[in-house]
Amino acid sequence: MVSDSLVFIFALLDDALLLSLTVYFVITLSDLECDYLNARSCCGKLNKWVLPEIVAHGLVSFSLIISGHWILFCLYSAMTAWVIYTFVSIPSGNIGMYDPAEIHNRQQLKNCMRECLIKLVFHLVFFFVFLYNMILSLLTGEPEIA
Repeated sequence: MVSDSLVFIFALLDDALLLSLTVYFVITLSDLECDYLNARSCCGKLNKWVLPEIVAHGLVSFSLIISGHWILFCLYSAMTAWVIYTFVSIPSGNIGMYDPAEIHNRQQLKNCMRECLIKLVFHLVFFFVFLYNMILSLLTGEPEIA
């Protein structure tokens, strides 16, 4: 069985990657909001990172359920389910989760920005949760005999 230390090291690195990706999303959306980018280039930049985000969320959730951390899995899988739901519920005709034709309609840009900020807080909290659990598992773990 995989040790808790390795699971939390992987989860910490993966969550740090997701945290930096979410910061990239916030910066790109704020550039669109301030008219530094046009809608087509902004949505093109963001849509290519949607599937890697889903895969990264899935990997962390899978590693938590395999290692038996049920409470962390239940808390983390809520965001995983939300990301998968938003990907699956893309209307037909849109080019991706971020569509340049509709990003300025009905305050969709504000909703995308709010969702990214919620993800940012979520990943920041889980970064410190995984960091704490990693340090705890490294300090209390069984010493390995070489």
